[in-house]
Order: sequence, then C-alpha cells, then structure tokens
Amino acid sequence: MFKKFDEKESISGVQQLKSSVQKGIRTKILEQYPCLDKYLDTILPKKDIFRLVKCHDHIEIIINGSGDLLFFRHREGPWMPTLKLLHKYPFILPMEQVDKGAIRFVLSGANIMCPGLTSPGAIITPVDKGTIVSIMAEGKQHALAIGLTTLSTDDIVRVNKGIGVENFHYLNDGLWNMKNIK
Repeated sequence: MFKKFDEKESISGVQQLKSSVQKGIRTKILEQYPCLDKYLDTILPKKDIFRLVKCHDHIEIIINGSGDLLFFRHREGPWMPTLKLLHKYPFILPMEQVDKGAIRFVLSGANIMCPGLTSPGAIITPVDKGTIVSIMAEGKQHALAIGLTTLSTDDIVRVNKGIGVENFHYLNDGLWNMKNIK
C-alpha cells in the first residue's frame, strides 16, 4: 500500500476535523482496539485538534496537533495504527511471528505467506480471518509490519499455502519515512 508512497506527490489535502467527527473516530478506534481504553486520551486527547490527511488511492491518515502520524485506513476500512505508534504500544494488535527467512521479503513489501507463519521459528496467535495483526520477526524486539489476515490461523496451519497475511505497512515504506505534518 505504501511501497511507492511519496509524501509530496501522494498527499492531496489536510483537513481539520469537527469535534463531532473526532469523537466518532475516537469511538471507532476504541471499538476496534478496546485495550487502548487507558491510553486513548494520551494518543488522541479529547481537547486536541486532530486532522485527516487525505492521500491518493483512497488512503486517510489521522494526525494529532503536533503532526504525529497515528492511524491510517484504506477506503472505508478499519483504522490501523502506524508502526511508530505500534512500537510505543505493542499490545494494540495480536502478534504473528515469521521465521528469519521471511524478514527480507516482508521488509520489501511482500505479503506474508502461510509457510513463513508455520515453519520452525514462527509463532501464530489464534485470530479470525480479517484481523489486523502485527508482524514480528524471529529474534527481533519490534514489529516489522502490519497486515490483515486473509485466512484464519486454523486455515493457515491447515492449508499452509498461499497468502496468510496481506502486508499493509512495513518498516522503511513511504508511511514510515513520512515526516510529521505541521
């Protein structure tokens, strides 16, 4: 999604959100990530004005008053945390771990294949199809990608072929390299 994302060419506009829209977004994010209950006022303070960055390809990014990139979504899909936010709050998403052999492919933007999630060194957290997950790497401390499961973990183990997780955002992609927007 952000492989060829360039901040100067891809951003079409930034708009300040009304307080009612902000409240709706906060509610949606809290519904999606109930574990953020204690931290949401730190991430998206009620009194803070946050803005919506509209990008090409129907991508929207939420930024706070200081310009930090917090959540993004594609079309009207679910809000996903950016990797920088995920590194601060790693408990937000369920974790799937890939083996060492998959690291270079994930960091180049490839989707995570089922064999990379079922081989020795990989760890699977049970989740349903369509769940947003963080992709960890064997022997690494921080997440290297965020993706959406295309199969449930039971099906990933059973089928062991094809794409298991669709890669949306990874280290050193366009969103990761994007600077704060003032």
